[in-house]
Amino acid sequence: MLIFLWAEGNNGVIGYHGELPWHLPADMHYFKTSTTGHTVIAGARTFASFHRPLPNRRNVVVSHRPASEFPAGVTVLDSLDAVRAYAAEHAAEQLFVVGGAQLFAGLLDDVDLLYRTTIAADFPGDTWMPAIDYTQFTRIGRQVGIRDDQNPYDYVFEQFKRN
Repeated sequence: MLIFLWAEGNNGVIGYHGELPWHLPADMHYFKTSTTGHTVIAGARTFASFHRPLPNRRNVVVSHRPASEFPAGVTVLDSLDAVRAYAAEHAAEQLFVVGGAQLFAGLLDDVDLLYRTTIAADFPGDTWMPAIDYTQFTRIGRQVGIRDDQNPYDYVFEQFKRN
């Protein structure tokens, strides 16, 4: 099962200079608890932003670079078709696609679930979430986050299932 997991600002920004343009520990906790014990699939630039393979997860990178350029234990797939084949082979598992924008755009027709964090602020950015036709999905969960000293923005966690 393919699941998109991302956070975006009001303006659809998901990244800036290869990093998140905000600091929101509650969202990082949500990411960690959602993906731990599962597979994360990332493009090479998104994977590089982690600075290491994510612990307690199977790490899959989509890249044309050879597997030898990535840390041991990381699975490297060289195309969207390879991701689709991998997803078919692991259909009973939760496979979290975590970015970047090209990966989201390329797999939009294949995704089963969406896990979106919306942050109620506009951010500078150079990477935006591709447009999603939400009429193809039904919202199955919504939780308003708590704004506090550590989490300085209003934010909402939502989950959607393909119709």
